[in-house]
Amino acid sequence: MDNWLLIFGMLAITFATRYSLFAFPDLRFPPLVRQGLHYVPTAVLTAIVVPGMLLPDGKTLALTLDNAYLLAGLVTIAIAALSRNLLATIGGGLLVFFLLRWALGQMPL
Repeated sequence: MDNWLLIFGMLAITFATRYSLFAFPDLRFPPLVRQGLHYVPTAVLTAIVVPGMLLPDGKTLALTLDNAYLLAGLVTIAIAALSRNLLATIGGGLLVFFLLRWALGQMPL
């Protein structure tokens, strides 16, 4: 029963926050809030990606040269900064990641 209560509570909160933008269409955020919301996608993406790069096994910090996740992530950041092209960033990052995994002998068979 506790699980269902938790699920319906999350449903109510999610619905209320999303519906509020439709219920109050004339709602305008102050410039400072709009400026802060500009950085939300970058912060969320960073919070998702960085733990995967630094903790590839989910337990221990891996700041070594045999961490293909970290090395490919750094190369991908460089590709994104230099090219400013989403397709080049994704393709280059995946290519570097798989080449590093192959070179380090970490590819599953």
